[in-house]
Amino acid sequence: MISLSDVREARERVGDAARHTPLERSRSFSEMSGADLHLKLENFQRTGAFKIRGAMNRIATLSEAEREAGVVTASAGNHAQGVALAADRAGVDATVVMPKFAPVSKVKATRGYGASVRLEGVDYDEAQAYAHELEREEGRTYVHAFDDPVVMAGQGTLGLEIVEDCPDLDTVVVPIGGGGLISGVAVAIKEQLPDVRVVGVQAEGAASAGESLKKGEVHEIDSVDTIADGIATRSIGEQTLEVMREYVDEVVTVDDREIALALTLLLERSKTLVEGAGAVALAAVLSEAFEYDEGETIVAALCGGNIDLNRLGTVIRRGLVQMGRYLKITIDLKDRPGELERVSSIVARTGANVYAVHHDRTSRDVAVNAAELELELETDDAEHAADIVDALEAEGYEVEILS
Repeated sequence: MISLSDVREARERVGDAARHTPLERSRSFSEMSGADLHLKLENFQRTGAFKIRGAMNRIATLSEAEREAGVVTASAGNHAQGVALAADRAGVDATVVMPKFAPVSKVKATRGYGASVRLEGVDYDEAQAYAHELEREEGRTYVHAFDDPVVMAGQGTLGLEIVEDCPDLDTVVVPIGGGGLISGVAVAIKEQLPDVRVVGVQAEGAASAGESLKKGEVHEIDSVDTIADGIATRSIGEQTLEVMREYVDEVVTVDDREIALALTLLLERSKTLVEGAGAVALAAVLSEAFEYDEGETIVAALCGGNIDLNRLGTVIRRGLVQMGRYLKITIDLKDRPGELERVSSIVARTGANVYAVHHDRTSRDVAVNAAELELELETDDAEHAADIVDALEAEGYEVEILS
């Protein structure tokens, strides 16, 4: 098991590469949650995520023979970039195996940092299996994304920074994928401030940690399904489980709707862009996934900012739905002149803004003398959206809410 001294030694190794990222109090989120809420902006880290910390520490401890043979790893994207950059800085050849459906931006960034990238498997676990084949065939050193004490110690340097920048904290909230980050952070914080509570957060569609802690052994789920691809692993690690049992106080889950809402609010309120995995800690606070006191000093770790732009629009749309700022409805109209204008005037009176209109006379589900009207509307909030639906129904229209 890693110790505080391991984390402090790691800081000496990674200091030239890993930035000391900002920790800022958020007035907006403090007011929304009732807590004294601070954000650890690890999305500003080099490569856009905390993974450079652990990767740099692991590469720095390779023997000369291991450096000559090169390294191999598997990653959904953030660890891939960390290993690629760390290896490039150390002059070590790196091969990275990524799932076939890894975000394009992360694949391109990993190649840009100098690594050879191979796309194998549908998720992290299948990519990892292939990476171990390369490890055996090519004699490379496997750099694990989380289940390695040297990697954990490197990630723990984030915890040292939290203690330095917010020594009066009561609770720290940290995302969990495989458990490497929370293991290192928990040791760094608990060994200095034992009364601080450490809360881990997993995405509902990739939640293995809670059951693992309950059983006392690693529990692997069959598949993962979440917008938080950076923490989409089927299980935590054997060694991270050992540390989490000792140092982590509680593990909670958040669903994709809550993650999307937190991500969207961060963009709007804090002008901060994170990926799904980077939003889960804030999502846990805002959704009250765990109990906390009024005014409690909480640090939420925003662990990464590498979101694929193709996914960003979809996630924001989901967030707007959760905020009541986006309404998609269908209405069956009589197929006669003036009906579309009538609906438009009702919508205009409510003060809604129209994103898109789709008018269809040919749908199989619509009567011959009718048409289906689909509207996408910009709304102020959930109450405003409800007022629009009420206004249309008051005029005799049957409204189906799609989102």
